[in-house]
Amino acid sequence: MDIKTNPIRSICVYCGSQPGRDPAYRESARILGHAMAESGIDLVYGGGTKGIMGAVADAVLESGGKTIGIIPEFLMDKEASRQSLGKLSELHVTNDMHERKHMMFERADAFVTLPGGIGTLEEIIEIMTWAQLGRHTKPMVFANVAGFWNPLNALLTYMTGEGFIHTAHLVRPMVIDHVEDIIPAILTRVADTGEHGGEPGVIAKL
Repeated sequence: MDIKTNPIRSICVYCGSQPGRDPAYRESARILGHAMAESGIDLVYGGGTKGIMGAVADAVLESGGKTIGIIPEFLMDKEASRQSLGKLSELHVTNDMHERKHMMFERADAFVTLPGGIGTLEEIIEIMTWAQLGRHTKPMVFANVAGFWNPLNALLTYMTGEGFIHTAHLVRPMVIDHVEDIIPAILTRVADTGEHGGEPGVIAKL
């Protein structure tokens, strides 16, 4: 791949600050991190150095990539340690979650969601909501590791069928079972549609 012509310069990865019970979650995070770095794609993420968050960041750094951590000050000692945060390529400490989420959006050209908990779910749902409102067209992906996101995708299908998601074509992220297919899928989507933009100024007002 010619990194110079890559339209995706950075990907925001949402994922858990815990490792989860299935070793496949951490392993998938590492595979994704290596693939991003090898493609010249920066990691934008929540700054944690533990769990799946730590796994994807470590993998990016191991492969010579760039990690951009964005974390509220009150989480610095919960999802990381101040010493471990020093290894990141860039660290941005925000005042609150609201500022963190908007900075992550502004710095990312696409979004990938690995397994995680309530916080991970809330982050990708908000990005999906902004897409439904027509505020961005950046690619969104559920990394469906070991079928982790099947229950959510079933709910989204049900909600669409019941008439509550009237612009499903704008809302539905790509669902990819094998993490090694994520980067090629995102690049293909952008090449086919030319869509990887957003309106940070408008979103900041939401």
